[in-house]
Amino acid sequence: MSKFVFTSESVSEGHPDKVCDAISDAIVDSFIAQDPESHVACETLATKGTVVVSGEVRSNGSVEVE
Repeated sequence: MSKFVFTSESVSEGHPDKVCDAISDAIVDSFIAQDPESHVACETLATKGTVVVSGEVRSNGSVEVE
């Protein structure tokens, strides 16, 4: 019998992880809408008063991130 530890995490609406995921998804969706052949790696990080968007993109599309 193998022993293991099962863990899980659940976050609710409004949690910074959910907000960051929504920002990243919107950026990816915007590039894909303009250029379906886009390759997008997007990470969003948030803390008090600061949001950082980072990653890399290869696309013929253009998205303004402010």
